Amino acid sequence: MPEIPDLNIFQKNLSAKLVGQKLATISILIERRLRRPVVDFKSSLEGAKLDSIKRFGKELHFAFDNGHSLGLHLMLYGEMHWFEGVNENRFPIADLMFDNGSGLAICDWQKSVILTLDPVESKVPDALDIPSGYLAAKLSKSSKAIKTLLTDGKVVGGIGNAYVDEILYNAKISPLSQANKIPEDRIEILEKSIEVVLNNAERHIVENFPFTINEKERDFLQVHRPKEKLTLAGEEILKVEIDKRKTYYTQSQYLFD
Repeated sequence: MPEIPDLNIFQKNLSAKLVGQKLATISILIERRLRRPVVDFKSSLEGAKLDSIKRFGKELHFAFDNGHSLGLHLMLYGEMHWFEGVNENRFPIADLMFDNGSGLAICDWQKSVILTLDPVESKVPDALDIPSGYLAAKLSKSSKAIKTLLTDGKVVGGIGNAYVDEILYNAKISPLSQANKIPEDRIEILEKSIEVVLNNAERHIVENFPFTINEKERDFLQVHRPKEKLTLAGEEILKVEIDKRKTYYTQSQYLFD
């Protein structure tokens, strides 16, 4: 699933090519996850100029000059591809054709991508913009595993399974730790780890895949390495399932319980 580092890069690359262009047509081929009829998307968006693309949590919002917007959540396996003329990409969910000839295909073999007309912006703080004292207050009220709390999208937005493992590894906190048992000084370290891990990941992706609009390899990840037995530092990777999420960690991460 694309998370903050990926989506920030997608946003920049999509914006460079599409902002300022009019949406000529939107064709939605898979309708089962829509909350509004296809005709509403077409009447609201076609012919409007794209003003901006912004990331909100794990969603991209395409804002148009007529006040309408299109929300896109790629879910686990969603992908975007450029095309010209006819979209020949496999498993298309929707096609967006702009008046400069740029076609954007949204595809997903699992058919789980979510398109939303005029999405409501989440009030959950973004992982890269957490207010002072916010995380400590939230964690103090929950006895859930810290991994669960950070991935459910109700505490912080934009991070999921892979990067939460990386953040907790960087902060040396076990993913099995009880949230309200983590001391404040460790929560401060956790906040710094969120910023460091996400920014470093974005930097790596930009350096290696500067023009991508799709999630690329994650060989640079330290501990979330499903096919490996050791971290990049040579530590044994331990594996456990937490609330149906495959989780990767090491003995060096302290368990607060």
